[in-house]
Amino acid sequence: MKPNPMSAPTAGCSLPALAQPVAAPLTRAAIFLVVTLNPGSENRATLRSFCGDLSALLRAVEFRDLEGGLSCVMGFGSDAWDRIFGTPRPAELHVFREIRAGARQAVSTPGDLLFHIRAKRMDLCFELATQIMARIGDAVSPADEVHGFRYFDDRDLMGFVDGTENPRGEAVLDAVIIRDEDAAFAGGSYVIVQKYLHDLDGWNALSTEAQERIIGRTKLSDIELDDSVKPTSAHSALTTIVENGKEIKILRDNMPFGRAGHAEFGTYFIGYSRSPRTIEQMLENMFIGRPPGNYDRILDFSRAVTGNLFFVPSLTFLEAVGDDQAAVVAAPEATVESSPRTSDGSLGIGSLKGEIPHE
Repeated sequence: MKPNPMSAPTAGCSLPALAQPVAAPLTRAAIFLVVTLNPGSENRATLRSFCGDLSALLRAVEFRDLEGGLSCVMGFGSDAWDRIFGTPRPAELHVFREIRAGARQAVSTPGDLLFHIRAKRMDLCFELATQIMARIGDAVSPADEVHGFRYFDDRDLMGFVDGTENPRGEAVLDAVIIRDEDAAFAGGSYVIVQKYLHDLDGWNALSTEAQERIIGRTKLSDIELDDSVKPTSAHSALTTIVENGKEIKILRDNMPFGRAGHAEFGTYFIGYSRSPRTIEQMLENMFIGRPPGNYDRILDFSRAVTGNLFFVPSLTFLEAVGDDQAAVVAAPEATVESSPRTSDGSLGIGSLKGEIPHE
């Protein structure tokens, strides 16, 4: 039997630990659902029971359109992890750290669980979200829900292509999947989410050239500006993280959202990484500056209204969760190989095939 690409071998077991579909192909639609866990042992029990049921629930909805590219990632906040699973804990899981610098603020907001639902069709996303809430609704309270859409040629509402520097191929898995650095949670990932609202009137009042200097790329062709003309405060410069001479990548699947009648225009940032430190450093560079004061000028036109950090355990971990004991899937290292999505209604997690590649 050929191993799955999003997998890590478990200690003392020939079967691999299967990762959730964090590297699923980009889609035309998505729902970002963040909830908080209600007090009470019965609600903890509901969530523990649901962990093993999510795959079957997804398969039931996915079967309505096997070509719809439906997937779902479930993540847990630091406090929720302690309540639901206890110890051991993922090594770098903590509450999202708020950043303040003058009028700029990366806020930390309530959120115990994240459901990142993606598909080519919004109705598939909506149906799965509805079924999830029907199953756990009494145990949780909604904190935030955003319905995102792909905007023309993968642009944000500010007019620039978003996600150009995403890793591709095997580099995706190397960027997002934990391996032997936290062996008990190999196959897992970290994800940070933020909801940004934009002042489009102010942004659109700028010249195209001024916008390009803020972003660090050309608006029409999406070509990165040469270092000789690109400001050190450009968004693309401040979000480039280099350690020991190597650029550390993350995987973004940002989505525009909005309500035109309310003049609400935004971007939902979602970044997956092997360690949250990479994205946290990006945010410090953006909000505080590198060096301090040399901040990301995009923040003069965008403000973060939510902020959360979640851990995404492996699918094997979720399906091993029992009613009474915590699930522990020890995995000393991870291997990555290819396994396509099947057409028989199976989950096919790990497939990197799709119509919209990661850019």
